[in-house]
Amino acid sequence: MSTILITGAAGQIGGMLRPRLARPGRVLRLFDVAEMTAGPAEEVIQGSVTDLAATTQACVGASALIHLAAISGEAPWDQIAAANIHGSYVAFEAARRAGVSRVIFASSNHAVGFTPRSRFPVADYAFPAPDTYYGVSKVTGEALAALYHHRYRMDTICIRILTCAERPPNARALSTWLSPDDAGRLFEACLSVGRPGFRVIYGVSRNTRGGWASHEEAESLGFKARDDAEEFAAEVIAEHGEPSPDDPELEFLGGEFCLPDLDAEHLPYRAGGASADTAVWQAPP
Repeated sequence: MSTILITGAAGQIGGMLRPRLARPGRVLRLFDVAEMTAGPAEEVIQGSVTDLAATTQACVGASALIHLAAISGEAPWDQIAAANIHGSYVAFEAARRAGVSRVIFASSNHAVGFTPRSRFPVADYAFPAPDTYYGVSKVTGEALAALYHHRYRMDTICIRILTCAERPPNARALSTWLSPDDAGRLFEACLSVGRPGFRVIYGVSRNTRGGWASHEEAESLGFKARDDAEEFAAEVIAEHGEPSPDDPELEFLGGEFCLPDLDAEHLPYRAGGASADTAVWQAPP
């Protein structure tokens, strides 16, 4: 019986993955500050990924860790530093202490958000070009993944997830959408591949209007995207209109995250940092 620990399991992607990663002989151990109800072959542990002792205990007996827990959009530095940067350190260190051999880190396209259209599709392992403090936190998580692989021989896979949602939320997402089913297939490939070492891949479906990020390294792990945002194109365009080639949101991979609205002086401030495993304030996808 294998046990897969999922941090931030109460969040949006965690909710998508739970039914899609269920397998005979597998237990999903769900870890989050939020209350959850365990389904068949699930265990629930309530705790914060900023708590090293609690996270280490949650890791005991797990064969792999899927680290989703984070503030899931831009926020002031103290909140990002506490929940995303320190939280990612805790996740990797807890896995090491508990003997977990594989960590799958939910990174983001915002780690390379300032990559311009002239360099699409963005290459696997593209040098960091974060667009926000949130993007910086994902770069930091990728660096931790590299450290824990090279120093401790842990298998670590960083998935730079694009727009993971039930349906594309806007016209731009017709190019960046990752369907829930493809997300399940991608994370399953990351769990199943033999000794992957350290990898940095992209999480995006095979969209007709795609070509924004590489599929090559994800496919080398055994992932085959099956879904296409084009099935939603008519209704999305009817609601939002055709995107203009001059739209500043299309200039960089990070979209709205690259616009001045997310400059530091515009961010809301909440004293005391953050320990939540899910968003306290969220920018557009």
